[in-house]
Amino acid sequence: MDAIPFSKDADPPVRGFLHRPESVTASSADAIVLTHGAGSNCQAPLLVALAEALAGSGLTVLRCDLSYRQKRPHGPPFRGEDVHDREGLRNAVEALRALDAAGDSGGPAGPNAQDLSDRRPFERIFLGGHSYGGRQATMLAAECAGVASGLLLLSYPLHPPRQPSRPRTDHFAALATRALFVHGTRDPFGSIEAMELALRLISARTALVRIEGAGHDLGSARPAARPALARNITEAFATFYPAGRSD
Repeated sequence: MDAIPFSKDADPPVRGFLHRPESVTASSADAIVLTHGAGSNCQAPLLVALAEALAGSGLTVLRCDLSYRQKRPHGPPFRGEDVHDREGLRNAVEALRALDAAGDSGGPAGPNAQDLSDRRPFERIFLGGHSYGGRQATMLAAECAGVASGLLLLSYPLHPPRQPSRPRTDHFAALATRALFVHGTRDPFGSIEAMELALRLISARTALVRIEGAGHDLGSARPAARPALARNITEAFATFYPAGRSD
């Protein structure tokens, strides 16, 4: 299936690619926003492979660049401006809310125009991201509990590499959104044991998927490993967030 370039004017704007499922299934009522890590963009091979796998399972996927990446093609996020990245995530969710789960935009004009009374909005919209993108998703959800139906967090950066004395979990106590974490057993941003302890801070239901022998990239640096990795994450997502369930 082909990814469609997607943009929506907002402040900050939404820029990325939209993946639509080829056939309508029970999970076609769901959608997810996927974002990237601090040194990457929405074209990261891991995000592309995962977006394709999730779309293949029936979800609509919007993988998009965070605000800082739209401002410059390379380099880390701007210090102190992560609030704009979270606003961009919020705008991405709102952009999905404006789409039709059946495949049309629902707009009053254009080749895909349809009667607005026939629109079928998404039942659930999830937020997901790798590393920095996932961290911003958790912070947004802690600030606004109703922004997403659940979270998909790949290689959550518990602390800077090999610096466990600088945790990035202060907001976990305020996080009341269900969250599925996927973490490598050799991730220098946090051990599996540290992840298990951190998840106890979250009041909502959580689950942790271990990727044996993987580092912060979850093993996605090896092209041959990406399809199986994306498939495993997609299966774990479907198990944790069963289609047709809102609890």
